Amino acid sequence: MPPELIDSHCHFDFEAFDEDREDIWSRCRSAGVRQLLIPGTEPEQWARAQGLCEAMPDWYFAAGIHPWWQYKVRGKEWLDACRRALSHSHCLAVGECGLDKFIDTPMAEQEALLEQHLQLAYEQRLPIVLHCVKAHNELIRWLKRYPLERGGVIHAFSGSVDIAETYWQMGFRLGVGGTITYERAKKTREAVSRIPAEALLLETDAPDMPLCGRQGERNSPEYLPDVARGLAELRGVTIEEIAAITTANAQLLFGFQH
Repeated sequence: MPPELIDSHCHFDFEAFDEDREDIWSRCRSAGVRQLLIPGTEPEQWARAQGLCEAMPDWYFAAGIHPWWQYKVRGKEWLDACRRALSHSHCLAVGECGLDKFIDTPMAEQEALLEQHLQLAYEQRLPIVLHCVKAHNELIRWLKRYPLERGGVIHAFSGSVDIAETYWQMGFRLGVGGTITYERAKKTREAVSRIPAEALLLETDAPDMPLCGRQGERNSPEYLPDVARGLAELRGVTIEEIAAITTANAQLLFGFQH
C-alpha cells in the first residue's frame, strides 16, 4: 500500500477536470492520495465546491476570494454568503485570499479585502489559506495585526529560510508543491529542507503549478506522490516519513477526518 497523502490545495472543481474527474480520483486513491482541499476563489464558486464535496466524502473546501477574482466583489456584501459557506461541515478554512503584486488590482484594495478575511478567520476560529506573490513583508505585517487562533497556510510557499521561519513562528504552515521539483528554485528548496517538518503541507495547486518535466501539461492531484518524493529527497528522509508528518500536519491544521 502506498503511504497516505493529503492534497491540501487543489482546484479540483475547475473546468479542466470536468471530463475525467472521477477517473483521476480513482488514480489518486490508488496512488495513496486520500483527501483533498478545494480552495475558494469567488462567491459563485463556493456552491459548486460544496456540491462536489457533498458527493465525495473525502473532499473538503474553503471559502474566500482569491486576489485574481477580487474584481467580482464590492464592499462587504460577500461576507454573509461566506459565513453561510463556512458553516458547512465540509468547509474547513477561510480562503484562498491574500496579496499579489503581479496583478493590476491596487495593493490598498487587496489589503482591505485581506483584512476582511482575517477578521472572518478570527471571528469563526478557522484557519486561513493565504496566497502571496512578492508581498511577504506586507502579508507578515497584517498577520501580526491579526493573530489567529488556528493559524493557516502560506500556499505555494516561495521564499527564504528566514521568511519560512517567520511564518512558522507565527503559527503558519507552508504549502509545498511542484516548485521544489525545479533545481532553479534554490531558495525555496533550501527553505523546505531546513524548516521543521511540522511546518509543511503537501499540495499540487492543480491544474496549475505543473511539476518539472510536465511543463505545459495539466497538473493533477494524482502527481502528489511526486511532490512528496521530491521533498523526501531534499530532506534526506523516506517518502513514508514525509507522508506521515505532512498528513498529520494537514489533519491538525484543517481538521480533516481520519
